[in-house]
Amino acid sequence: MSKENEAPALAATALAATAAATRKPVLRSVTLQEPIQRGEQTIARVDVRKPRAGELMGVQLAMLVAMDVGALTTVLPRVTLPTLLPHEVANLDPADLLALGMEVSGFFVTQADLASLPA
Repeated sequence: MSKENEAPALAATALAATAAATRKPVLRSVTLQEPIQRGEQTIARVDVRKPRAGELMGVQLAMLVAMDVGALTTVLPRVTLPTLLPHEVANLDPADLLALGMEVSGFFVTQADLASLPA
C-alpha cells in the first residue's frame, strides 16, 4: 500500500474502531499504561462517561472530536471517574491521553454514522 493510501485506510480503521466502541454503554474504562500516583492512591484505570452538553461548554466540538490536547485537557476532568485533575491530564503519558481521547470522541458518532459503516 502506498503512503498516499495509508492515511485514508488508517482513518477508516480508526472510525470503525470508534464506531464499535460507541456500541458500548455510556461509561467506558481505560486502563492506563502509566498509572497516576495521587498521594498514596494509584489510579490505574479511568472510567470515561458520555459528556452532557453543559460539560462541553467552552470547547469547540470539532477540536474535541479531533482529540485536540487543549480540548481534552478541558473536558477530561469533567467526565472521568475518578475525576482527573487538570495537572494530571497535562502529565498523562501520550498513549493514555490518546486512549482517553478516543473514548471521548467515540461518543460523538451518531447512529446514522454507525449504520453507514461496512459490517
